[in-house]
Amino acid sequence: MSILAGVFLVLGFLFLLVATIGVLRFPDFYTRLHAVGKCDTLGMALSLTGLAIYEGLSLTGLKILIIAFFILLANPTGTHAVCRAAYRAGLRPWTREGKSG
Repeated sequence: MSILAGVFLVLGFLFLLVATIGVLRFPDFYTRLHAVGKCDTLGMALSLTGLAIYEGLSLTGLKILIIAFFILLANPTGTHAVCRAAYRAGLRPWTREGKSG
């Protein structure tokens, strides 16, 4: 069981690392938010699932899984709301120079 929990924790860490690299490398707000929204959601879900597996069948493990479920629901919704608010506030997406669109 602890090997499976370790695999989930390492995978979660890797997804969180990819999200961090995306924030540092992408050119504008929308692409950065996309990287964080996708990778952060999956990274946290995998990490919390690993912790729940490590904890075993107990009330604490169930609570961790419930938290992971709510993160899977709330994080994409919050990302969409922030992105929509930025667009409505006038922040336009990045485009390459010389291209129309």
